[in-house]
Amino acid sequence: MKTLISSIILSFLTLSLQAQHNLEWAKKVGSRQQPSAKKIYWVNDFGAKSDTVTINTKAIQNAIDAASRKGGVVRFKPGTYVTGALFLKSNVQLQIDKDVLILGSTSFDDYPEIDTRIAGIEMKWPAALFNVIGQKRVAITGEGKVNARGKFCWDKYWNMRRNDYEPKGLRWIVDYDAKRVRTVLIQNAEDVTLKGLTFSNAGFWTIQLLYSSYVTVTGVTVRNNEDGKGPSTDGVDVDSSSWVLVENCDIDCNDDNFCLKAGRDWDGLRVNRPTEYVVIRNCIARRGGGLLTLGSETSGSIRHVLAENMYAKGTGNGFHIKSALTRGGVVEDIHIRNWKLDSMKNVFHFTMNWNPTYSYSKLPAGYNENNIPEHWKTMLRKVEPEEKGIPLFRNIYVDGMKVDGASKFMDAEGLPSRALENFHFSNIKATVTSAGKAHFTKGWTFDKVELVAKEGSLKDLSATVQDGREKGTN
Repeated sequence: MKTLISSIILSFLTLSLQAQHNLEWAKKVGSRQQPSAKKIYWVNDFGAKSDTVTINTKAIQNAIDAASRKGGVVRFKPGTYVTGALFLKSNVQLQIDKDVLILGSTSFDDYPEIDTRIAGIEMKWPAALFNVIGQKRVAITGEGKVNARGKFCWDKYWNMRRNDYEPKGLRWIVDYDAKRVRTVLIQNAEDVTLKGLTFSNAGFWTIQLLYSSYVTVTGVTVRNNEDGKGPSTDGVDVDSSSWVLVENCDIDCNDDNFCLKAGRDWDGLRVNRPTEYVVIRNCIARRGGGLLTLGSETSGSIRHVLAENMYAKGTGNGFHIKSALTRGGVVEDIHIRNWKLDSMKNVFHFTMNWNPTYSYSKLPAGYNENNIPEHWKTMLRKVEPEEKGIPLFRNIYVDGMKVDGASKFMDAEGLPSRALENFHFSNIKATVTSAGKAHFTKGWTFDKVELVAKEGSLKDLSATVQDGREKGTN
């Protein structure tokens, strides 16, 4: 009997190691091609003025359009330029040098509404400051700075939420009605490179990669806390996109630092497009919601992810997987390697019932459901059958982590009907206040995990895992 058990354990460990090291796909991520034409198109020759007052959108766009005819590099003479939404074209490189500062317009009129997806729902929304939509072989590069000056968006959101929407029971829709401006949108595009720039004060998400493939984001700095703490000012959001490389980035953003998404609820299940084949490496996360967050938009599934050689200081969570009971989708084949975490709330936070006041839509009494905006109707549409909305988290591998000064090591909660399956933790050293809990789990393993906690211990945590595994399989 002992021989049989040993054989089963050995087979399980072998399969786990094979799964951990089956990452040949990771060599194929990122942009495959760059714009090749070198002719320079100076925006100043098209009428752009560096006076901090002139709205230069038309002049810069004319330079981009001219460069797109045969390919080329669009550049700026040293100075400060104000602009609204710009639309990059195939075979164009927009170069913002270190002596150039781009200021985003603070008028919503300078960001025309487009068809896009925001927070998991397809709808009309203002264009971003920089847009790459339906294009190939595009680059936005340089050592310059882009200040989106997003406080006008933050103020709009808080005024709507606090003064109107929350009192009326509409917390669930205010994020969609307060249409705020993203800084960079790469949508339905291929072979795009974003390199070297410093972005600050995003009105909403800083960089969104949507329905795109073979994208590289490298050497980018985000500083969204300069003018205060803006809501929803994520750093890099990879949204239903594939073959993505994010590396050597430094994110201080107040919300999720690096985040993977794949659609929300009925609309996300309708689109059913995964985020997959993503590598994030050699990055820093400072103030924000989480070094790496998966979700809460999980409907199209998130899979085949490698995040290695990462450092975080002062983030809310280290590794966060979040979803809701109406999202659905599968989060699987996630590999975490060689992380260093310092001063945060949770090292690991896994939940399928995140932020209910935001996650679940309910039309208050007094509203006519036939006389509301279309995106309200989308949000209110039920997932049927209900079981389709239950997400699944499985096959998660964490190998190599050093943690100092975290409040809690583990806050993990599966469901009685849907356990957190096959999470494997190895080579971890952590000093925390509390060991935390892990309920409704199945097939969890801890190998060479050293946990120093003022409250609880790894033994106690392992007991809650065992307790959870039993409940999770009932």
